[in-house]
Amino acid sequence: MREMRIKLQKDKPDRPGFFTPARVLAGGFIAAILAGALLLAMPYSSAEGNGLPYIDALFTATSAVCVTGLVVVDTGTHFSVFGQVIILLLIEIGGLGFMTFATMFAILLGKRITLKERILLQEAFNQNSLAGIVRLAKQVVEIALVIQTAGALALSLRWWGELGPGRAVYYGAFHAVSAFNNAGFDLFGDFRSLEAYGGDPVVNLVVAALIVSGGLGFVVLAELLHASGNGRRLSLHTRVVLAAYAVLIAVGTPTILLLEHNNPETLAPMNAGSQVLASFFQAVTARTAGFSTLPVGALRDTTLLLLIVYMFVGAAPGSTGGGIKVTTLVTLAAYVAAGFKGKTEAVLGERELPPAIVQKAAVVMLTAMALVLTVTGLLTLTEKAGFLPLLFETVSAFGTVGLSTGLTPQLTAAGKAAIMFTMYAGRIGPMTLAFALAQKRRISPAHIKYPEEKILIG
Repeated sequence: MREMRIKLQKDKPDRPGFFTPARVLAGGFIAAILAGALLLAMPYSSAEGNGLPYIDALFTATSAVCVTGLVVVDTGTHFSVFGQVIILLLIEIGGLGFMTFATMFAILLGKRITLKERILLQEAFNQNSLAGIVRLAKQVVEIALVIQTAGALALSLRWWGELGPGRAVYYGAFHAVSAFNNAGFDLFGDFRSLEAYGGDPVVNLVVAALIVSGGLGFVVLAELLHASGNGRRLSLHTRVVLAAYAVLIAVGTPTILLLEHNNPETLAPMNAGSQVLASFFQAVTARTAGFSTLPVGALRDTTLLLLIVYMFVGAAPGSTGGGIKVTTLVTLAAYVAAGFKGKTEAVLGERELPPAIVQKAAVVMLTAMALVLTVTGLLTLTEKAGFLPLLFETVSAFGTVGLSTGLTPQLTAAGKAAIMFTMYAGRIGPMTLAFALAQKRRISPAHIKYPEEKILIG
């Protein structure tokens, strides 16, 4: 009898600890959001000193930490400098990741990075290996500081004569951080984003360069810097990300130009060069950034539909952006292409993708679609708006983009809660959220194989 009890105990599956990497990361973002909301609700965070309703402060903090840019109050006019700086810090924490900051503080204090902390970093950067993970965290901070400083300097010089030295430097730094982290927060007031600079080449190109830099992913940026010094061949991941970005921008720019060139509320009043520049900027910003040089609410429905697709796809893995990620789209496209050829293996760049990668891409795609459709359905019950603006708002939240047709300030309390959850899920990723919520059990060592049976498809 005693031997039987021992055997049953051995066969019983072990349970992992409650604080799994996914739960720690999910909880860390929640902690940053709650702390930020408390600070933003304080009277000294608002320009008039009258504070902000907590749900609006919570919405703003969620949007900042999740680097989205959807706002219920205007950032430039409602918040004091203190409130704006809090938003900027939340953007930086959300974009680079709180684990990155924790690691840097530990290194500065001379503390050793433990295995548990390395595993958390691995989860945060979406890496397959622990090798070089601390070095990557250091590179993330270095790359972010260099690019943001360069962007801030360029924007400050552009606005120097227009805004004055002090304001130009402040605006340059704020918008450089917001752009690199793909956050979309701006200080120009009246919810107009960068519409006043629709034909300005410096603002458009600098902000677009910051957006692309943050959206490529830190792994890609680090590899590009490393490869440029030793002439090594780029990895498949980096080549796929760069190619996908180039194709999406190359397709989006002329399409937006074609759809909007005669729209009197968007491109029609501009000259030909400014039209091309504004179309290019929208093709870039729609991926995950949220800045806009055109009034989004005035865009044609077909253009909005294109932007919805772009927002849903999003940026690259391990970046400051959201969405299902360009690599997910490319992986599924490769698998579909293989199916058309009667093959079962997805191939990219003369490399066969492992079935587990294709399966993960399918799970991410289907989970994201389910989330977007569910939240959009809920909003149709709580908000007084058309289906397309509601779908646009939901996808913008999921892709952590921040573009809006003007619906965000009009959301009900229930609508704000739904969009906050969508921004949060989009930032940490639907799979990480699912792992955080799931009560996982370790798989039994016994390998179970079920018999095959076919079903009809198509």
